[in-house]
Amino acid sequence: MNGNFFQGNIPSSLSSLRGIENLDLSQNNLSGRIPKYLENFPFLQNLNLSFNHFEGEVPIKGVFSNSSAISLDGNVNLCGGISELHLCTCSTKESKQSRSRSLKLIIPIVTGILFLTGMSCLIITSWWSKTKREPSTPPSALLASVLRVSYQNLFKATDGFSLENLIGAGSFGSVYKGIFDHDDHETLVAVKVLNLQHRGASKSFIAECQALRSIRHRNLVKIITSCVSVDFQGNDFEALVYELMVNGSLEEWLHLNRDAPRNLNLLQRLSIAVDVASTLEYLHHYCETPIVHCDLKPSNVLLDGELTAHVSDFGLAKFLPEAANNLSSNQSSSVGVKGTVGYAAPEYGMGSEVSTSGDVYSFGILLLEMFTGKGPTNEMFTGNLTLHNFVKEALPERLAEIVDPVLLVEREEGETSEANAHKQRTRSFGGKECLVSVLGIGVICSSELPRERMNMEEVAAQLLSFRNKLVKNVRGQPATYVTA
Repeated sequence: MNGNFFQGNIPSSLSSLRGIENLDLSQNNLSGRIPKYLENFPFLQNLNLSFNHFEGEVPIKGVFSNSSAISLDGNVNLCGGISELHLCTCSTKESKQSRSRSLKLIIPIVTGILFLTGMSCLIITSWWSKTKREPSTPPSALLASVLRVSYQNLFKATDGFSLENLIGAGSFGSVYKGIFDHDDHETLVAVKVLNLQHRGASKSFIAECQALRSIRHRNLVKIITSCVSVDFQGNDFEALVYELMVNGSLEEWLHLNRDAPRNLNLLQRLSIAVDVASTLEYLHHYCETPIVHCDLKPSNVLLDGELTAHVSDFGLAKFLPEAANNLSSNQSSSVGVKGTVGYAAPEYGMGSEVSTSGDVYSFGILLLEMFTGKGPTNEMFTGNLTLHNFVKEALPERLAEIVDPVLLVEREEGETSEANAHKQRTRSFGGKECLVSVLGIGVICSSELPRERMNMEEVAAQLLSFRNKLVKNVRGQPATYVTA
């Protein structure tokens, strides 16, 4: 029942479904309080109420006593619950009886005071309007003044856009690390400065602003503000300010740290894949107007302090009419190739219009790269040999020949350290089966023909299932089912 635009409170008639085991009401427009009767569902194992508008106190019994069995993300007005949820404390409530007694005493007194106060205010206001007429600043204007940044602010935050603070560069611009000082508090940010000399840079700026202002997902990089100004030489200046992802990009973790490698294990890679798949599922299927990212690649997947993935760079993003969700390969456009060589869908090179299937292809290539350690433009891929064919021809028998050596070392160490438990886990979802399954999805998603690819709803569901099974195997206990 997720993503169905349900509105209002959860109906009381749901209380009769006491045998329900899994309940997913995420990404709707539900509101009000979370019903207490859900505490009494004896078989309820997984409850997902994320990205709604619930408010008030979270129950603490039944399924609510297990933080891993519930998901409440995106409901900013919730409070209480068990400590593991880290929600704010609810304000103390008086009992209905004491409140009723208090109201009987207070209402007459307050009514009299309000009447006298109102009369006084009318007299004072009348006098004040004659002596001084200065319009107050509306809250929206105050907020805008706080969020608005100037070129000078950004110049100072990035130490003059110094090379020491340069953390990335591309055809449309450069990204700098910056520090904002506000009320003795430092905020780390990433400042994307557009190269306005590059054709299409301003169009990219507008596209990114339009996309990010209309979407909200926990695995999207959050934009803080933007700046349209002139620099100290009088040249036009445009920039976007994002929250800084302290662990950099997935590209850096996969390829650019050979001197001081930072390796991701199998579970971490699979969790990142789930995060990215969840984002694309949201963009393609749960936005009011479907959005195609058009440039998914490792450098546009950023990692926060907990290695949670956040998809960035919507400079090429396109809004689609509903009918364009799954375009056939014979529909053409003169727009040209969209995205980055190696990750852009092959039909784009033939002039086909942007579609969600193009993002699926890019995700498939990304998935293969994450688990083989080889990018699509690796020097070994020449002629008819591509990353897709390289993996497809080796699965499943020659897995060891294609998988990232880092994962093979991890697997060998795991097998050695848990040799005594091996016999008990012969039927469990182990590393080899996981790799074969994940790479298999990557192969299907990167199929040459769009009609042969999966959609992101199917991909996200399967990857989440694989992760849950892998968690179960690693811990040697029943899986903790976590929603993506």
